[in-house]
Amino acid sequence: MIVPAKGVVGLHAEAVRENAEERKLVLVFFGSPNRDGTTAKLLNEFLKPLEGNTRIETVSAYERNIAPCIACNVCVGEERCSQPDFDDIDALIRAADVIVVATPVYNLSLPAPLKAIVDRTQRYFAARFSLGIRNPVEKHKLAAVLVTCGSKDCEGAQIIARQLKLAFSVINTSIAGMAVWPGTDFDEGRETFEKARNSARELALAIECEL
Repeated sequence: MIVPAKGVVGLHAEAVRENAEERKLVLVFFGSPNRDGTTAKLLNEFLKPLEGNTRIETVSAYERNIAPCIACNVCVGEERCSQPDFDDIDALIRAADVIVVATPVYNLSLPAPLKAIVDRTQRYFAARFSLGIRNPVEKHKLAAVLVTCGSKDCEGAQIIARQLKLAFSVINTSIAGMAVWPGTDFDEGRETFEKARNSARELALAIECEL
């Protein structure tokens, strides 16, 4: 048995930590209640090209159950939210290099738990327009929007993209692209999955080139 010289293991562990810190952070907001459904399948296709080269943190909207904005206006006077359940998400948003929103369409919009998270970005709107902080989030980010639609009509995906573009405008984030998988209620969208999968992978590769 080869015994490593004293300190080698510690140095290796330190190198692993440094390497993890150097990797770009991909923050995923997962909006489906189903961990193994079509939205998860599309998300996995997007993440495959990024595995090993990035650090991925996932916020599952249904598991976190973030409280909705209560319009208390604390953020109008101070750069904070009165509800602390969003604080760790705020830290992740500030640190992220890429933000991914993976969601199904519910009634032409986002599912309620994910909509609550998006609505809590009001703190950044207040910081920008009430407190006069030009960039409430300093680090620029790229975003990917991944949407699954039970309907073959993609109108809901376009509405979601408009909502997210507005929210992203105050967290220094630009949408790099969107991959949509329509018709999932029809035989699980098998006819449209390949196109959606290719779009998701191409989007991931394009973003990786920008990092």
